[in-house]
Amino acid sequence: MYALKKESLDLVVRELLERSGSLAEIKLENHFPGNRIAGGKYSMGTHTVTLYMEEIMKQCQQLFSSADRFLDYFTVVFAHELGHAEDTELEELANYLDSCITEQERCLAALKIEENAWAFAKKLLPDMDKAFMQKIIYHSLKPYREQLQVEPA
Repeated sequence: MYALKKESLDLVVRELLERSGSLAEIKLENHFPGNRIAGGKYSMGTHTVTLYMEEIMKQCQQLFSSADRFLDYFTVVFAHELGHAEDTELEELANYLDSCITEQERCLAALKIEENAWAFAKKLLPDMDKAFMQKIIYHSLKPYREQLQVEPA
């Protein structure tokens, strides 16, 4: 599956890098090396976005009961990770996260980091199906909000 879509994935990567102006290094991997279903991650130390194809596929299938919109789902996940890469507040928020005393403070900082990345993704993808993207964002932020017992505005 991954090999069949590589050309399309590379096109999305090039287009979003150009649109965002990001200089982040991009890596496409088959599997996330942990026990979570993480579609991507951003490493501040190396300014690298890594995307995990199998996990993105699983997330897409779980959320939409189909892989029909895999390329759109990949695009949204990538835009979100670019949001982390280009977040001017990320280093400060990450440092704050490390120094938080209460769990509430940690949860609020983590939520802010994710909300910043999603705000960037929405600006980067103005033509993306709004309902599709909003469903992804809602489910992505849900665990953070549940920890805080906060509903979206």
